[in-house]
Amino acid sequence: MFSVGVIDHVMIAHSFADPHFGPAQRLHGATLVLEVEIRAPALNGHHVVMDIGALRKLLRGVCEALDYRNLDEHPAFPGRTSTTERIAQHVADQIGAGLRGLPDDARPVDGAVMRVLARESPVAYAAFERALG
Repeated sequence: MFSVGVIDHVMIAHSFADPHFGPAQRLHGATLVLEVEIRAPALNGHHVVMDIGALRKLLRGVCEALDYRNLDEHPAFPGRTSTTERIAQHVADQIGAGLRGLPDDARPVDGAVMRVLARESPVAYAAFERALG
Protein backbone atom coordinates (compact mmCIF):
# COMPACT_ATOMS: atom_id res chain seq x y z
CA MET A 1 0.00 0.00 0.00
CA PHE A 2 1.06 3.54 -0.76
CA SER A 3 -0.13 6.47 1.34
CA VAL A 4 -0.22 10.24 1.52
CA GLY A 5 -1.44 12.35 4.37
CA VAL A 6 -2.11 15.90 5.48
CA ILE A 7 -2.54 17.48 8.91
CA ASP A 8 -4.42 20.53 10.18
CA HIS A 9 -6.12 21.56 13.41
CA VAL A 10 -9.31 23.12 14.76
CA MET A 11 -10.29 24.86 17.96
CA ILE A 12 -13.81 23.93 19.02
CA ALA A 13 -16.15 24.11 21.99
CA HIS A 14 -18.60 21.36 22.91
CA SER A 15 -20.31 19.51 25.71
CA PHE A 16 -21.86 16.07 26.05
CA ALA A 17 -25.43 15.22 27.02
CA ASP A 18 -24.56 11.73 28.33
CA PRO A 19 -23.82 11.51 32.11
CA HIS A 20 -21.12 8.97 31.17
CA PHE A 21 -18.88 11.98 30.39
CA GLY A 22 -18.94 13.44 33.91
CA PRO A 23 -17.52 16.98 33.96
CA ALA A 24 -17.30 17.01 30.14
CA GLN A 25 -21.08 17.45 30.17
CA ARG A 26 -20.25 21.11 30.78
CA LEU A 27 -19.16 23.31 27.89
CA HIS A 28 -15.40 23.07 27.35
CA GLY A 29 -12.88 23.79 24.63
CA ALA A 30 -10.58 21.52 22.69
CA THR A 31 -7.90 21.87 20.07
CA LEU A 32 -7.99 18.84 17.79
CA VAL A 33 -5.21 17.91 15.40
CA LEU A 34 -6.79 16.27 12.36
CA GLU A 35 -4.78 13.89 10.22
CA VAL A 36 -6.13 12.51 6.94
CA GLU A 37 -4.36 9.61 5.30
CA ILE A 38 -5.25 8.08 1.95
CA ARG A 39 -3.90 4.58 1.32
CA ALA A 40 -4.02 3.02 -2.13
CA PRO A 41 -2.93 -0.34 -3.54
CA ALA A 42 -1.45 1.37 -6.61
CA LEU A 43 -0.41 4.78 -7.88
CA ASN A 44 -2.41 6.75 -10.42
CA GLY A 45 -1.19 7.76 -13.88
CA HIS A 46 0.89 10.55 -12.35
CA HIS A 47 2.71 8.06 -10.06
CA VAL A 48 1.10 9.43 -6.89
CA VAL A 49 -1.64 8.25 -4.54
CA MET A 50 -3.57 11.44 -5.33
CA ASP A 51 -3.08 15.18 -5.67
CA ILE A 52 -1.77 15.97 -2.17
CA GLY A 53 -2.43 19.68 -2.68
CA ALA A 54 -6.09 18.92 -3.37
CA LEU A 55 -6.27 16.78 -0.22
CA ARG A 56 -4.72 19.58 1.83
CA LYS A 57 -7.24 22.07 0.42
CA LEU A 58 -10.15 19.73 1.23
CA LEU A 59 -9.00 19.31 4.83
CA ARG A 60 -8.50 23.08 5.24
CA GLY A 61 -12.07 23.64 4.04
CA VAL A 62 -13.45 21.15 6.56
CA CYS A 63 -11.38 22.76 9.32
CA GLU A 64 -12.59 26.25 8.43
CA ALA A 65 -16.20 25.07 8.78
CA LEU A 66 -15.51 23.74 12.32
CA ASP A 67 -12.90 26.16 13.65
CA TYR A 68 -13.97 28.36 16.59
CA ARG A 69 -17.44 26.80 16.55
CA ASN A 70 -19.59 25.42 19.34
CA LEU A 71 -20.30 21.91 18.04
CA ASP A 72 -23.36 21.70 20.32
CA GLU A 73 -24.99 23.91 17.68
CA HIS A 74 -23.66 22.03 14.63
CA PRO A 75 -26.21 19.97 12.67
CA ALA A 76 -23.75 17.06 12.23
CA PHE A 77 -23.80 16.42 16.00
CA PRO A 78 -27.43 16.39 17.15
CA GLY A 79 -28.05 15.90 20.85
CA ARG A 80 -24.53 17.04 21.82
CA THR A 81 -22.77 13.98 20.36
CA SER A 82 -19.53 15.57 19.14
CA THR A 83 -17.19 12.94 20.55
CA THR A 84 -13.75 12.74 19.03
CA GLU A 85 -14.85 9.58 17.18
CA ARG A 86 -17.86 11.38 15.68
CA ILE A 87 -15.72 14.37 14.69
CA ALA A 88 -13.33 12.01 12.86
CA GLN A 89 -16.29 10.45 11.06
CA HIS A 90 -17.67 13.88 10.10
CA VAL A 91 -14.29 14.94 8.70
CA ALA A 92 -14.12 11.69 6.70
CA ASP A 93 -17.64 12.26 5.33
CA GLN A 94 -16.75 15.79 4.24
CA ILE A 95 -13.40 14.77 2.71
CA GLY A 96 -15.07 11.84 0.92
CA ALA A 97 -17.64 14.16 -0.64
CA GLY A 98 -14.87 16.52 -1.69
CA LEU A 99 -12.84 13.72 -3.27
CA ARG A 100 -15.80 12.78 -5.46
CA GLY A 101 -15.78 16.32 -6.83
CA LEU A 102 -12.14 16.22 -7.93
CA PRO A 103 -11.09 15.50 -11.53
CA ASP A 104 -10.40 11.82 -12.20
CA ASP A 105 -6.62 12.30 -12.34
CA ALA A 106 -6.57 14.05 -8.94
CA ARG A 107 -8.51 11.35 -7.05
CA PRO A 108 -7.11 8.15 -5.54
CA VAL A 109 -7.31 4.93 -7.56
CA ASP A 110 -9.98 2.28 -6.98
CA GLY A 111 -9.46 0.33 -3.78
CA ALA A 112 -8.18 3.31 -1.81
CA VAL A 113 -8.94 3.72 1.90
CA MET A 114 -9.15 6.90 3.96
CA ARG A 115 -8.30 7.15 7.65
CA VAL A 116 -9.02 10.26 9.70
CA LEU A 117 -7.22 10.52 13.01
CA ALA A 118 -8.38 13.16 15.49
CA ARG A 119 -5.82 13.83 18.22
CA GLU A 120 -7.34 15.41 21.32
CA SER A 121 -4.05 15.46 23.22
CA PRO A 122 -0.47 14.28 22.73
CA VAL A 123 -1.46 10.93 24.26
CA ALA A 124 -5.07 10.34 23.12
CA TYR A 125 -6.79 10.09 19.76
CA ALA A 126 -9.73 8.54 17.95
CA ALA A 127 -9.93 7.47 14.32
CA PHE A 128 -12.43 6.63 11.61
CA GLU A 129 -11.60 4.63 8.50
CA ARG A 130 -13.57 3.91 5.34
CA ALA A 131 -13.08 2.54 1.86
CA LEU A 132 -13.28 5.10 -0.92
CA GLY A 133 -15.12 4.34 -4.10
